[in-house]
Amino acid sequence: MPGISVLSSDKFQAWDAFVLSCPEATFFHRAGWQTVIEQAFGHKTWFLYIEEGGHIQGVLPLAEVNSMLFGHSLSALPFCVYGGIAAVSDSVRIKLDQAAQILAARLKVDYLEYRNLQPFHQDWPTKDLYVTFRKTIDPDVEQNMLAIPRKQRAMVRKGIKYELQNEIDQNTERFFQAYSASVHRLGTPVFSRKYFQLLKTIFAEDCELLVVTKDKNVVSAVMSFYFRDEVLPYYGGGTDAARDLAGNDFMYWELMRRACERGYRIFDFGRSKQGTGSYSFKRNWGFEPQPLFYEYQLHRAKTIPEHNPLNPKYQLFIKAWQKLPLSLANLIGPHIVKNLG
Repeated sequence: MPGISVLSSDKFQAWDAFVLSCPEATFFHRAGWQTVIEQAFGHKTWFLYIEEGGHIQGVLPLAEVNSMLFGHSLSALPFCVYGGIAAVSDSVRIKLDQAAQILAARLKVDYLEYRNLQPFHQDWPTKDLYVTFRKTIDPDVEQNMLAIPRKQRAMVRKGIKYELQNEIDQNTERFFQAYSASVHRLGTPVFSRKYFQLLKTIFAEDCELLVVTKDKNVVSAVMSFYFRDEVLPYYGGGTDAARDLAGNDFMYWELMRRACERGYRIFDFGRSKQGTGSYSFKRNWGFEPQPLFYEYQLHRAKTIPEHNPLNPKYQLFIKAWQKLPLSLANLIGPHIVKNLG
């Protein structure tokens, strides 16, 4: 691929400097994801970039997932909600796109996938299953509280009334306790402890763990990413006590309050599948859905993939998974989810 380079560790700093400065780039374009995906899941990565005059002009982080169950793909970027190309010009963008298509053909994947915030290849098949929720944080804490619709605001105040406590944790264990219990109730396989430990280690202070407790018992927890002036709660969940105590409502409010006081401007509630409980929950907070453009260039595949819990063929699996003991689900789950992306 003439003019195209593949990221190596000596270029991490230059790559991240470009990502920080490029308006199109997101937290999920950061170089650290190369290490996370390779070490947590064992997938081959292809983090492509173009450099001119000693300065990076565009990046495209790609990872190859090859699974007997779910197929063979090249995506920007699996395990991330946003991705695709970030570049300073159309010419650089086109070169990176062409390189990705050539690579996908050479690897003989089923499909090449871009997870875009804005449409790029409108001639490719696209999936409109996901939307994202982003909203400006008011500089005044109380104004953010008042901006929450009345019924949802009552739930936040319920958590405050129960005198829930919250603190920043440097260890992933209490977070994992709340997160794994939550996804198990949904019938979804859990990521490994190693994955979350890597995220915290690699992204350090830009990856934060907020834990909510009642009488020193874990109620809920969230892992959030910070990028430029944005905060993105990415993984979260609650124990069985969370619903009665309004633990999740209180948790997201505390995250927003803390971000406001630290001067962050955007609260990115992340993606949700349309028609799901998390979609409704975010709308109840006064957030409006914004489309995501997941675009697919089909190679060996005939149709775009539907590897998600809303697919009817997974309903029996979900019901069976919910009946598994949590300890067994946490043991088996990481071997399944690493192939989903």
